[in-house]
Amino acid sequence: MPWTEDYFPPSMRHLSEVTRAKAIEIANALLACGMDEGKAIRIAIARAKRWAEQRGLPVRDDEENG
Repeated sequence: MPWTEDYFPPSMRHLSEVTRAKAIEIANALLACGMDEGKAIRIAIARAKRWAEQRGLPVRDDEENG
């Protein structure tokens, strides 16, 4: 079952909304390619964090509010 903004792995809950959305997008794409769920989650979180950092966006939820 693909993840959504309302249904996502617990390990993504600490991410900012924008970073979590990107992680969900990446994880769903990796799952569609047949990757193992656990590995897809780990890779998606790492890539989404890097994506956010490169754009100056908040990575963690606690960074969004200053």
